[in-house]
Amino acid sequence: MRAFDYVQPATVDAAVKALADRDTRCLAGGTNLLDLMKGNVEQPARLVDITHLPLKDVETSPDGRMRIGALVRNSDLANDATVRERYPLLSQALVSGASPQLRNMATVGGNLLQRTRCHYFTDVGFAACNKRKPGSGCAAREGSNRIHAIFGTSEQCIATHPSDMCVALAALDAEIEVRGSAGTRRISISAFHRLPGTTPERDTELRHGELITAVLLPPSRFAAHSHYLKVRDRASYEFALVSVAMALDVDGNRVRDARIALGGVAPRPWRARAAEHALIGRPLDAAAMAAAGRAAVEGAQPYRDNAFKVELAQRAVVRAATIAGGLA
Repeated sequence: MRAFDYVQPATVDAAVKALADRDTRCLAGGTNLLDLMKGNVEQPARLVDITHLPLKDVETSPDGRMRIGALVRNSDLANDATVRERYPLLSQALVSGASPQLRNMATVGGNLLQRTRCHYFTDVGFAACNKRKPGSGCAAREGSNRIHAIFGTSEQCIATHPSDMCVALAALDAEIEVRGSAGTRRISISAFHRLPGTTPERDTELRHGELITAVLLPPSRFAAHSHYLKVRDRASYEFALVSVAMALDVDGNRVRDARIALGGVAPRPWRARAAEHALIGRPLDAAAMAAAGRAAVEGAQPYRDNAFKVELAQRAVVRAATIAGGLA
């Protein structure tokens, strides 16, 4: 591990100022960053410890909106009574991630900034990784790519986004509040994470020197009919092969609105908008759910080892809709 400087700012503005220097990283729970530093994947010259900043509250406004501080622990958010009542999809996604010990440390802001899940990225013994070393190539394209993406890839990178929380946030139309030297701005969750394109080293739209301060959720419309389904190789402490965040607004047996996001299949949480349109306005029956499953995998481009994800995602969408609709 490279030697680094350490600072602990007392205010958000001081943290933003400290982050203005190049080669600087934020330290919150450290559950991802410290592992990457130990493996020499990340080698910052300075760590800015933000754990004492006043960003740990979960607040609900009179109109039903929720503001979640960036330093709220994953375990605390999952067990928050209001979250469990109004946004059960988010609570389910958080509980399915990592292990209880890691959830006790991991923060909302840190979860948003998790680096990719790819063996070739996390092991510096592999020279070819465009995300770690731009221009070096992508070893996963011809290597072992069972866990890799089937949507949104490029010639430069085929890695998947690892977060469960972010998949639920994508289905809930969340916004990310960030603070920088130019002030505060909001970024929709759909725009926050980047596809690799020709710049796979850039994971998000967060600008240099900006700090995530909160996640904002609109009033809940999907609490009664939502479900987070995670398909993985083992029952705990494992990343998703495919996950589905299913949120339905149902009137009687007819779907008035739907939000569907997939995890484990793309470099960012993947909104399955065609699958949503396949459900909206239709009775929630076997035919509509099957149509949604087929629509969810339109345009999939699997690689040698992960073609199974196409059918797995299709079946997972049907299963998640069945459970969310109360038909299981």
